Amino acid sequence: MFTATANLILPSTTTGSFPRPRWYDVSMWGRPLDTCMQDIRFREKFQDALAVVISDQERAGLDIVSHGDFHVDEDLAGRAWHHYPLQRWAGFEGDYLQPEETTAPWLHYPPGTLLNEIYTGWRWPHVVDKIEHRPLDYPKVWRIAQGKTRKPLKFGTCCSQVMALFLDIHTPKYKDKRQVIWDMAEAMNKELLLLRDAGCRCIQIEEPTFHFMANTYGKDHEEVKFMIDAFNREVKGLDDVELWIHTCWGNPNMQRVMDNTSYANSIEIYLERCRGDVWTLEMKDRNQADLELFEPFKHDLKKKICIGAVSHRMLQADRPEDVAAEIRKALKYIPAEKLIISNDCGFGRQGCNREIAFYKASALAQGCNIVRRELGFPTTYVPAADPKNQIDVVPGRYGQPNAKTERGLN
Repeated sequence: MFTATANLILPSTTTGSFPRPRWYDVSMWGRPLDTCMQDIRFREKFQDALAVVISDQERAGLDIVSHGDFHVDEDLAGRAWHHYPLQRWAGFEGDYLQPEETTAPWLHYPPGTLLNEIYTGWRWPHVVDKIEHRPLDYPKVWRIAQGKTRKPLKFGTCCSQVMALFLDIHTPKYKDKRQVIWDMAEAMNKELLLLRDAGCRCIQIEEPTFHFMANTYGKDHEEVKFMIDAFNREVKGLDDVELWIHTCWGNPNMQRVMDNTSYANSIEIYLERCRGDVWTLEMKDRNQADLELFEPFKHDLKKKICIGAVSHRMLQADRPEDVAAEIRKALKYIPAEKLIISNDCGFGRQGCNREIAFYKASALAQGCNIVRRELGFPTTYVPAADPKNQIDVVPGRYGQPNAKTERGLN
């Protein structure tokens, strides 16, 4: 159900995570949010940080904002994106290095590489008992964040399918990984329904593993079919929510984790076999490869398509004209009323800084406006691009008074 994007043409947004302010130096480390909020320093910093990240996105001109993933811990290469639910649900214990034999086949990297350091450095809990839902505090985080903006706020979470990649079973209560994934999907579904009941109408499920698995095993492999069923179980009952499915090719410390990054084996899965309303794809960092795959679906797209028009891996701040060029390419295959513009993946997974992320976000909004004007659609106000709002004003530029005028000499 389209809620956040119902009346928007070429809306701009970001995937989710955003770099933290330097002074935001607190983390929850597995504790309930209510416990953390008893600490007056945490309470002030958490709420202020949410206000800052949302204000940055509004000033950048984005149509749909996020809470920046500020509820997850600031740990090695963004591990907490997967780890946050595992710290809180029943059935998990400890932090252990995953052994070679249970590591996903696409996550093996040689010594002397950053990805090897990341994946050998990460630690994961063992499955030691029946997995059951415990509160993740998503409704409270959403309420705090949404209360700081009148724009639609998209709330994202890691999905059970990708979390399960890193888990090993150490209990007779589970015979195989499928049972673990299914119970995690049911646990996440309970949290998502609570989030929906709190009032959130735009939820993003992040990184189902279909595109990774389809390229490794084939799109009709039994494991792929099971993962699709588990995903659809995870989002059951969210028909009155605008449901986004985010996909990319990795973002631990801004790194791509797979060489084969084609969506050719998974496009039909995401468009036809998964529940949801919006599918987001990593495109900019792949030179818009696979856009032509949308040609057969162009006149019968049931989902909206959100393309990455700026890269989360490049620190060069994109120009609005560059974003507009990416949008024009996409419009050859995707109708304007079905197209959403974002970054390839989140800016906040260790590596990018807040200033660069801000100007990349503003380039997204300004690039959308360039193409909207060309197509005759209404534009969105971008405070960052308003000459009156610049931090420093050069006399005589953008119609500003020169020094003589300011002194009353003219």
